[in-house]
Amino acid sequence: MAKNIEIRCVNSDTECEFPMGITLAEIAQLLSVRNTKPILGAYVNHRPKPLDYEMVKPRLVEFIDYTCRDGQRMYLRTLSFILFAAIRNIWPEVSLKIDHAISKGYYCELEQLSKPFTEEDIWLIREEMKSIINQDIPVERKMVPTETAIALLETNGLWRKAELYRSYGRLYAPIYQIGEHANFFYGHMLTSTGCIRNFGIEKYYDGFLLRFPVQGNTDELEPAIKQDKLFGIFREHKKWAEILGVEDIPRLNAFRRENKHSDLIKISEALHEKKIAEIATAITQRREKVNIVLIAGPSSSGKTTFSRRLGIQLAVNGLHALEVSVDNFFVDREHTPKDQAGNLDFESLGAIDVPYFNDFLLRLMAGEEIPIPRFDFQTGQRKFNGKTMRMEKDNILIIEGIHGLNPALTPQIESERTYRIFVSALTQISIDEHTYIPTTDNRLLRRIIRDSKYRGYDAFTTIQRWPSVRRGEEKHIFPYQENADIMFNSALIYELAVIKKYASPLLKQVKENTPEYSEAVRLLIFISYFDPIPEEEIPPTSVLREFLGGSSFVY
Repeated sequence: MAKNIEIRCVNSDTECEFPMGITLAEIAQLLSVRNTKPILGAYVNHRPKPLDYEMVKPRLVEFIDYTCRDGQRMYLRTLSFILFAAIRNIWPEVSLKIDHAISKGYYCELEQLSKPFTEEDIWLIREEMKSIINQDIPVERKMVPTETAIALLETNGLWRKAELYRSYGRLYAPIYQIGEHANFFYGHMLTSTGCIRNFGIEKYYDGFLLRFPVQGNTDELEPAIKQDKLFGIFREHKKWAEILGVEDIPRLNAFRRENKHSDLIKISEALHEKKIAEIATAITQRREKVNIVLIAGPSSSGKTTFSRRLGIQLAVNGLHALEVSVDNFFVDREHTPKDQAGNLDFESLGAIDVPYFNDFLLRLMAGEEIPIPRFDFQTGQRKFNGKTMRMEKDNILIIEGIHGLNPALTPQIESERTYRIFVSALTQISIDEHTYIPTTDNRLLRRIIRDSKYRGYDAFTTIQRWPSVRRGEEKHIFPYQENADIMFNSALIYELAVIKKYASPLLKQVKENTPEYSEAVRLLIFISYFDPIPEEEIPPTSVLREFLGGSSFVY
């Protein structure tokens, strides 16, 4: 007699009994679950699962679509696998490299292609991908002996993935297959190629851009925005990774096992210092016109430490920095704009007293001695504590704030008098050939550690707030990043191997009965691939010290 299990479905607000072994797809059909978009998977006890997942215990189920971040991840992994299969069908000897996210897509390159890459090749790839999608081929997940998985990956030329599996430490390992093509991506897939509704592919620099739908609407592709400066900084740091010989996690782990991590830390930090010195030199060379350095960047990008280190390098060149925080120029609380939900929107430019801020700068540059405001976040009022500021001939202003690259912040200041810098943590290494590390993951892990150490927030709270932070960045920061005169990448090649020690215990505290649990588990799985690197040799001026502690700067 078949045993039944109880399933609670969030979407239909029902509790029902089903036969043990029933799949999520069958449950969705029996309950007539209707999302606004096609169902792509489900949260089972707050962990994402594919629709062919078999239920054997009582569970809480919530079906998800492309409006959900995990639904989007499933879609993009499957699309990447289809791209891999299409290229192998056309050029069996060619290797695909999915390098990083840019211009609202994935930048990809083909290695071992024996001819120049052309628009005709783009057409061939696009048509082959469409063919695979139209065939509606099952995407099968199999658990095989780890040795078999390694052999399959090596047969497909996926050496980095095979290397990670060598340190997997388990008897069996997962492998995905589309027809004859075996691969693995770090997370669940859609159940068939026919689930992909829309994609784009176009020539981009020396490679191509794999485009995907906007989150929440598979009928519309993300706009391919040209980001020349951002692409340039990615290229620069790819060269750094090649110089160090660390382009992915397997090679980073090899450095740790061979006890070469000390040199890796020293060289990584030296490359940072060299770049900051170059930026200081560029500013100094424009000193006749430039009075103000504007620094912007997303959350946990290391803007504060960068500002302090830049000030030191400017001092080497004979310029002494005066620091000004845009946060001290908020309007009084009762004048703060509200967002669509009716909450105070501190990330809006309307939250800044722009006229007063510009008057402050103009008076400073005119040589006046003026009082320095300080915004009291408890009372929501601007206050003065008697401190003043005056710009001397050898002074230069360093202004840090999220709106620094938005021209509307400084409408009364001539652009020639400013030097604009965008700071972000653009992770240089990848997991393997087809899996880049999102910069948002790097920053989120930094923020989880800093919030716990300095602000009294647990990982649950930081993860819960992160979507709101990201929305603010997309609206107020990233649209202006190409306005920068130069970009600085604050990510360090070795840092995630150090962060692991701090982040893991914090992530493990997120409880299973919360929606944030799925993100905590995802991040735990991600950092589990790193061999830990000790922090003792990280210098006190490192940007990483802003988050771990032990910095020689006062924040």
